[in-house]
Amino acid sequence: MSFDHIHVDISEVDLQPRLEPLLQKAAAWHHHLCPRQVLGVRIGLAGAAALGFEVPRNDKKMVVFVETDGCFISGVQAATGLSVNRRTLRIIDLGRIGVTFVNVKSEKAVRVAPQLDVREKVWRYVGKDQRRRYFAMLEGYQKMPDRELLHIEKVRLSSTLREILSRPGVRVNCQQCGEEIINEREVMIDGQVLCRACAGQGYYQIINRQ
Repeated sequence: MSFDHIHVDISEVDLQPRLEPLLQKAAAWHHHLCPRQVLGVRIGLAGAAALGFEVPRNDKKMVVFVETDGCFISGVQAATGLSVNRRTLRIIDLGRIGVTFVNVKSEKAVRVAPQLDVREKVWRYVGKDQRRRYFAMLEGYQKMPDRELLHIEKVRLSSTLREILSRPGVRVNCQQCGEEIINEREVMIDGQVLCRACAGQGYYQIINRQ
């Protein structure tokens, strides 16, 4: 598939049988199924297809960057087979329901997110007796074709994948706290090798250092 034709639409005939086992897998991790899990599965399938990848995968040829945490990730993971522990799924918490898919070899990338008006469009895909928005989204997101549900666009990463993923086995000790730093996440300040916490870039502050 040419990268110039990135809007891949799974036909309505093929969609539901393919969705069902993936939704069951995502729901099993939460003991329920919610609209964001459905979006995660739909986005996972569409993004992989846009790059020409079959999913789920058990290799490291594709990496995804997910822009929020929570149940949405379960849908993405169920659809793609990618995961944090294999370093093929990474969370960049922007508080948005969006995922960027990257071909590791070529670094071609697409970002997939719901269209801005999907919550209004779901009503076209549910029965007239449905009145609750939550259940309308849960049902509608499963039925809507990609062209109605998703926005897919080509993007470019701000850093190379090599810079983001680093190399296995690279490690150094922070010259202030002494803790080991892996994946080239150290910073240099005034000639010192520091972890990001000691460099003032951490997510916490130590109250009483022993």
